[in-house]
Amino acid sequence: MNSEDQDFNEPNKTEYSNAESKTKGAQNTVTDEKIGEEVLDVAEVATNIARGKDNPGKRIKELEAKIEELTNDLQRTRADFENFRRQTEAQKELYGKAVEEKTVKKILPLIDDFDRAVAAQPETMAPLAKTFAKTLNTLGIDKIDTAVGAKVDPELHFATSVEGDGDQEVIAETLQAGYYYQGDVIRPAFVKVTKK
Repeated sequence: MNSEDQDFNEPNKTEYSNAESKTKGAQNTVTDEKIGEEVLDVAEVATNIARGKDNPGKRIKELEAKIEELTNDLQRTRADFENFRRQTEAQKELYGKAVEEKTVKKILPLIDDFDRAVAAQPETMAPLAKTFAKTLNTLGIDKIDTAVGAKVDPELHFATSVEGDGDQEVIAETLQAGYYYQGDVIRPAFVKVTKK
């Protein structure tokens, strides 16, 4: 390298070193400003604590109370949601059962007609009657017992007429069959009653 090249490069090095020192100085200034702000913030907090304006114990208690309040609100909200979910499920089940019962009530006249057909043609309808009875049982539809001589139960039997003078009421004749649907009486049996 010749001397002219060195002279040419030297001022550039100086310029770079001056620029670097200015940049470093700016960074140091920013850092010093930040530190100064933090020191002022700490001093302000310390002054407030000394004057009684800012009590860390009091502030902690306030924050703990706020946390407890928010926790309680969250627990209440969760409980309300869980109650709402359970209530919705229960309503859905009740609605579904009501729809099913309404449907079953609508087919009861068809079942009555089928029973009359079986009574009119017992030989030909007997196999079909057994299959039909099994199907009804599978669906949860069962006949109420109305055997002649059976004791009358006011929750299961509706007496259309009563004859006799005895103390015990028994079934004399079935006028219309009664049915359970899933264990509940959907229609009572209409019967003639005899007192013995």
